Amino acid sequence: MGRSPPRRQRRAALAPTGAPFSLVTTRESQGRRRVLLDARPLQGADAQRGIGSYVRGLITGLIEEGYDDQVALLVDASLPAPPVPKSRFVAYTARRRYRGRLGLVEEAATIGRQLERIRPALYHATTLALPGRCPVPLVVTVHDFIPWALGGLGLLGERTRWWLGRRLVRRADLVITPSESTARDVRRLAGMIEDRILVVPEGLAPGFAPAQGARERVRDRHGIRKPYLLFIGALDRRKDPRALQRAWQVAREEGADVELVLAGAASRQAPADMGEARLLGYLDHAALVDLYSAAACLIFPSRYEGFGLPVLEAMGCGCPVVTYRNSSLPEVAGEAAVLVPDGDAVALGRAAAEIVLRPELAARLREAGLARARTFTWRRAARATIRAYRRLRGEED
Repeated sequence: MGRSPPRRQRRAALAPTGAPFSLVTTRESQGRRRVLLDARPLQGADAQRGIGSYVRGLITGLIEEGYDDQVALLVDASLPAPPVPKSRFVAYTARRRYRGRLGLVEEAATIGRQLERIRPALYHATTLALPGRCPVPLVVTVHDFIPWALGGLGLLGERTRWWLGRRLVRRADLVITPSESTARDVRRLAGMIEDRILVVPEGLAPGFAPAQGARERVRDRHGIRKPYLLFIGALDRRKDPRALQRAWQVAREEGADVELVLAGAASRQAPADMGEARLLGYLDHAALVDLYSAAACLIFPSRYEGFGLPVLEAMGCGCPVVTYRNSSLPEVAGEAAVLVPDGDAVALGRAAAEIVLRPELAARLREAGLARARTFTWRRAARATIRAYRRLRGEED
């Protein structure tokens, strides 16, 4: 048999291909102990969802705050390296045998042993995939408790999938939520005491700003020439696609000659037929910014949100917003959007038509939305998160 490669070569061979960070071993970790941040949502399908946006944004904010040399990233060794900006992060790898529900049980049973080997200063779990036993202080970001807060048979699968995480979250030293609405849900549905919950609103990612020439690019790229109402997101039951169609119908009945444009990742719960609406699927960042910037308004009939990132992104691009008054949506929108009674698709459609037919109203909402969006930054979110890390590490703020 040939000789084993030197230690450094063996270690490099374990690193995900193209990783923009250094992979370290548990032996090397015995010096300065870093916060360990679960960055695995940046790998796989979650990268295109809100959880991926959260981890990306937090990492950006940590770099801006100069705290990246205090943080290590936990990545999945079996998947390509996540796209992380050049920084002073280091990384540790974990490898899962299972995915889905079995993967969550495996995580609960095994991640504690990995944390014992790594010995971080604390572990920040960014999903409800939680350790059954955690040998270091545990921070958990709970993005929402929608499967239990909203209920219904349509969310039974999600409740079954995440039941263990709901049970284990109460063991966390600190739970971070993106809204007061989600914080209330965690207190009510997980029995978490208020002193161990911290609300840290999410931020607006770089690049979400009004794009000059967007209307022409949208026309050339998608063939959309008329004004349009925009919906961004997966068309699952919670987003109420039938109400979306009804609101569009009402808007046209009110005199707004508009199309309905839908963009976002696919959903198994999406209706098979959305009529004459244009379905664009998942778009890259530049195309999404153009779509927001050129839209007459974002129409967002979600029945429940943990935060409501499309509302913030739309406001950041100068796109007026119409949405329901429920859950976290008033926290994000403030006075910068039109909020209608929850579930009232007719009111949603009338409000959208008014924006299309009254240019002065649209202009006022654009300006108010831009000002509102500027108050949500990932640097601010990172700063609040760092303060929480320091408290748990016993450091002076």
